[in-house]
Formats: sequence, structure tokens, C-alpha cells
Amino acid sequence: MTPDTLITPEKIFLDGKTFIPAEQLPIPEWPCVVSERQQPTLTVKDDDLFLVTDTMGNISGCSLNDGSPSMGLFCCDTRFLSRLELQIDGRSPVILSSTAEKGFSLSVLCTNPKVEDRLKADTVGIRREFVLNGALFEELEVSNFSTTTVSFELSLSFDADYVDLFEVRGFGREKRGKILRLLESTHEDVSSTLVDGAKLPQVQASREESLTLAYQGLDGLVMESRIQFQYRQPDYFKGYTAVWQLELASHETQKLGYRVNMLTNNKSSSTVNAAVTLVQAKAAELMEEQHWVQQITRISSDKSIFNRVIERAEQDMYLLRQSFGKYKTVSAGVPWFSTLFGRDSLITASQTLMLNPQIAKETLILLAAFQGKTEDEWREEEPGKILHELRLGEMARCQEIPHTPYYGTVDATPLWLMLYAEYYAWTNDKETIEQLWPNALAAMEWIDHHTKETGYLSYYRRSKRGLTNQGWKDSGDCIVDARGNLAHGSIALCEVQAYVYAAKTRLVEIARMRKRLDLAERWQEDARELKVRFNKDFWIEDQDFCALALDGEGNQADSITSNPGHCLHLGIFTPEKAYSVAERLRAPDMFNGWGIRTLSSLSPAYNPMGYHIGSVWPHDNSLIAIGLRSLGLIDQALELFQGLFDMTNQQPYQRPPELFCGYELNGDNAPVHYPVACTPQAWATGSIFQLLQMVVNLVPDAQNNCLRIIDPALPESINRLSLHNLRVGPTILDLEFERSGSTTACRVVKKRGNLRVVIEA
Repeated sequence: MTPDTLITPEKIFLDGKTFIPAEQLPIPEWPCVVSERQQPTLTVKDDDLFLVTDTMGNISGCSLNDGSPSMGLFCCDTRFLSRLELQIDGRSPVILSSTAEKGFSLSVLCTNPKVEDRLKADTVGIRREFVLNGALFEELEVSNFSTTTVSFELSLSFDADYVDLFEVRGFGREKRGKILRLLESTHEDVSSTLVDGAKLPQVQASREESLTLAYQGLDGLVMESRIQFQYRQPDYFKGYTAVWQLELASHETQKLGYRVNMLTNNKSSSTVNAAVTLVQAKAAELMEEQHWVQQITRISSDKSIFNRVIERAEQDMYLLRQSFGKYKTVSAGVPWFSTLFGRDSLITASQTLMLNPQIAKETLILLAAFQGKTEDEWREEEPGKILHELRLGEMARCQEIPHTPYYGTVDATPLWLMLYAEYYAWTNDKETIEQLWPNALAAMEWIDHHTKETGYLSYYRRSKRGLTNQGWKDSGDCIVDARGNLAHGSIALCEVQAYVYAAKTRLVEIARMRKRLDLAERWQEDARELKVRFNKDFWIEDQDFCALALDGEGNQADSITSNPGHCLHLGIFTPEKAYSVAERLRAPDMFNGWGIRTLSSLSPAYNPMGYHIGSVWPHDNSLIAIGLRSLGLIDQALELFQGLFDMTNQQPYQRPPELFCGYELNGDNAPVHYPVACTPQAWATGSIFQLLQMVVNLVPDAQNNCLRIIDPALPESINRLSLHNLRVGPTILDLEFERSGSTTACRVVKKRGNLRVVIEA
């Protein structure tokens, strides 16, 4: 606690204010509208804040068990608003339109219902605008479109439950902290507040009135949501509902507004310095976004349908960036995974090296800072291991979950090494490579230690609150054999072995550059032996396909899955086995018309609505597409490209979802929405750029001052594609690709630097 915080059994004194536990106060009598589950929502994000509302802009769920539990205003894995309801004379407005197109702001247009004989329906227009920028800002413009003066009450109801995001996701807790309520908001002492033990009094608002909601966690931290009103102050408060008594002349408009600041022990909970007004917040966001746009590769085609998808992906990649100290990386997805992830952040950074290699640099540095240093079974931490997930909420702080950070992932460590080498190939940034060399050695030592016994990198849960499965398919029911039975024991996934192979082969050149020929030779030999062993142990002879995994007894989990597709571009398969895998992945039981399913529809475990047992994931497919391309299967790769773009174009805001259901394309049916998919989501967004790179087939070699463009191939739906501001090493390029029949030509439009560009047909 801070020095100016004092706690007694009955009261908490914080920053000159007095709070008491909410259970000492009665519940205000004010209508609580319970929403239907899984109703449509709007999502906006800014750095470490995100807001999820219904299409009216309201947050109307009243508890974890009612309403839409994912709604709310969140910061640092904590819900700082669990209720935000606009009403007219106690009635819900009528929605006209709403959008969260911009990403950091949302706007709503609504009108009034009929209010007895006093207010005709559709008389009052209300325009709501929300902006996130270190705080939540809302402005309301209330207009009277009738020919006479109208009078009515307009109210905004607030509440905050301060639940941890893991509670929202369904993790139970035995104990919680105390909800606090500020005494000053009633301008009376406790005894006068408890009139008849029933109601909070109606309180006249002063000119400088504000509302404060607060909570004291089990760890002693006090979190507050301070609501400060702007333009016109409320006329009175009823509990935590602000009420305005409005009288509007014909065609008169009045403006209302407020700002919600989130604080922890009297300091801002967000890392972003909040603006003062909504106008300033919007200007700050637009300025930062414009700066981002100037740093990235701008990609455009001759088709507006593709440009909308690309522009959305560029904007979403900006929105998903999140600050951790002085660095930013890409958070995994909203609402469930808005934090630092190992696997997700690394794959996304790899997907977007063509867009902006700075994402990869800061991701590598951040994850290196958290690299495992000790043995900790609770967090599954080990020296050299790269983290899985970092959480900042109360459950993590109180050690109810091991995410401080949690290290239960088998693939993040080899993926970090792969990105380390890829980043060097794009940038020739020897300073960063030198800085992170000790981390690379520690990561490789962790891999070598864990492959010593069986020759394969495997996982087995050690933490009682850890993940059972620790690859990218981490749900509990996804590692199955051909009969649908779950694999048991220590699990060695096929794609993880390919990651290890790629990490070893790619770091050979860096080791040689650093004159560590001993390491280069050892890693090259390790990779050679792994390839021989892998092609023997993982191959399913009667299926002519690669097993999903080996279980703890060395038996194959011999189901047909998408996982072997991750191996195609990494070189671990022999050529004939690679082509066999590629052909099998495109069979009808795997390819549903938009993308390749996670599990064959012929499997007893198949479920088109299953998270990892029949659904389709864009990032999974973009990795498969670059694998097909690496084998020279260009038409097949372009078919996958087209299916994923067609699917994305049918999504809200042309934004690729985290996943969608595995039902097949049949005529004109639309892709089937997965009910709780994250959107925006990092590696789904990143798949757009990975697919575009697959099309133009850029092979950077910045250390040798060269960029190879090998047999570029635009799909039939695109005639021209332009890349502006592409960075390879210190050189900045503008490239244009143009298709004529089955041939795609490339020309260098502009070059600032002395990079050699080699175009190979």
C-alpha cells in the first residue's frame, strides 16, 4: 500500500477519501437489464485497455452468472467497469446503428422508445462516441427532432465488480476481496446512509460531482474507477446512477460526457498517459496511428476487396500492440488473451517481418527479459525456457494461477530461436543479435537438455493449475489417435520437432558469424540426426502421413491433423514425405473450401465446432500455405490463399477471426462463426501478411546485402500488387508485381540503399 493509504477494520482512507466495504451499504434500487448470452458485441482496444459492449454501447450484465460475461472495461486483467447502461426515463433506447470500425473508438446512434403520452417514439436522437486513450471517454449528443419542446430523464448507470479476467473465463475462486463504496458520494455518514436499512438516498449533484467505485483485493491493493463528468453535471445521483433532467427545445442539441480513470493504489493502472478530453484522446490516437503507418510496409492491390482486408490487418496490428515497460509487442487477442504470450507473439512477429521488423525485435527482447532462470514447478519455469503467458491480475498476484509468468509451453523456446535467425536475415542487426546471443545459448541448452533422453522435445504438465497440452493446440481433448483416444504421458508433437530442426539449422550461420564453429558443427549434426530419426518414428506407413505426436510410450498419435503442415517449409521431411503430406492435407476431409481443418472429418473425435478438433484456424493455414509454396505447389498454395481471403471478406470489418467452424463450403453458404473466438486476434491478423509474402515469395539475406524474389505468383483475383516502404537491412524498397496470364512480373520502382535485388523466375 502507498504511504497515504490507511486501512482499519471498518474503513479505508485513500488519497483523502473514505471508503467502506460495500456489504455495509444497501443495494441501490435501480433497474438491472440482463442481456442474452452471446449477443453481438463491439470491441475497442488501446494498448493495455479494452472495452467490450453490446451494440448499444452498453455493458448490461450484472454478474458473472448473468448477461454477457465478457463485456466490460478491462485493464491489467481486471474489469474496471461491469455495468454501463444508458436509459431514457428508465427505458432502454432503440438502436439505429453502431460501429467499432476504427478499433480504438466506437460510435452508436440510437433513439427513444415511446414514453407514455409524454414522448413520442423516435423523437430524440442520441449519438454516443467512445474513445480509449489511457482512460475511457464517452460523449453523448442528445438532439430533439420534434417541433415542440420535450422533457425527459436521461440516466447512465455504472458499476464495477473488479473480477479477474480468469474469473470471467470461468475459473472459480474460493475468496475475493471487498467491493468498496465511497462515502463522499452520499455527502452523509454511514448511519444516515442506512435509512430503513434499504435504500441509498437520492443525492443532489454538486457542480464538481464525480463517482468513484473501488475494490480492495486480497493482496491489499485498492483499485478505483473514477468517473468525472464533463459539459453538464448530472442533476442528481441515485446510487451509482447519474441522472440528467433534460429539457430540449425543438432541434436543440445538448452535449454530455464523462471520463473513467482506472487507478491502482492511487496510480494510473494503464501504462498510457490519459488525455483530458475525448477530442484530445482521439487526436492522440490518430497521431500515434499515423506514426505507425509511416513505419510499416504499405501494401495495396488493384482490387478494393483485397485492399479492405489488407488495410484492416494493418490497423489491427497497430491496435494489438501493447506496452510492457519501454517495449511493445503484439498481444495475442481480445478479449481473452490481451497480454504477452510466447508462442502467439513469436509467430505473429515472424508473420509480420515483411510489414515491420521492429515488432520482431521488441518481441525477442521482451521475451528474453522474462527467460527462465530457475526451477519452479508451480510456474513450470526452467533455465533458458521462454514463457507462455504473463498475467497481471489479482489471481496471478495472489498465486491462485501460476501466470507470473507461466512457462507451460513446449514450442515457444524453439520459436524464439527461429525468430532470432529470421530477424537477422531481414535486418542484419548485429547489435541486437549480439545482445541476445546469451539468451540464444540458454534456449538451445534448454532444448538439448530436454531432448537428451528420447531425442525429441516433449511436454508433461508439472503445475497443478497448468495446461495439460502445451503446444499450439492446447485444449484438453485435441491430442488424439486415429480411434479418437487421448494420448497420455509425455507428448512429443510433430511440429515442435520441426521447430527444433529449423532452430538448429538456422543458427548455424549465426554461430559461424560469431566464429563458434564448434557450435555450428554440433547443431548441424544434431539437425541431421533429428531429421533421420523423425522421418522414421513419426511416419504412419499405412496412411502415408505424419503422426500428430508420439505419446509417453513412444506410440504414435496417428490421427490425420493439420499439424504436419507446419513442418512443410522447415525442411525436416524427406522430399517424398513432404509431398505426401501436402497432398493429404488438401483431401476433402481436411480442406473445407475456405481452409484446412485442424482434424480430419473422418476422425471419431471430429467436431466442426471443436476448438482444435475440426475447426479451421487462419494462422494454421498460412503456415501450411508457405509450406506448399516451398515445395513448388504454387497453385495449391494460391487456392488456400483465395479461400482464406474469401472467408475474411465475409467477416465483420473484413477481419480474420481466430478460428471458424469446420463446416464445408457448399454453394453460397457463409463460414460458420465460432462463438467465443477472439477478434481482433494477432496470428489471425498476421496470417494476412504471411499469405501476401507467400504470393510474392521474398527471401531476404540482409547480411549479404541481397533480396531474392523467387517466382512470384499473384492469384487470378489480383492483377497488380505494390509494396511501398519495404525494409531489408538499411535499404527501403518500393516493389510492383503485375500478373499477365500465368506469369507474374516484378520490378523495382524505387530503392534507397545499395541492396541487390535478384528476381528469379
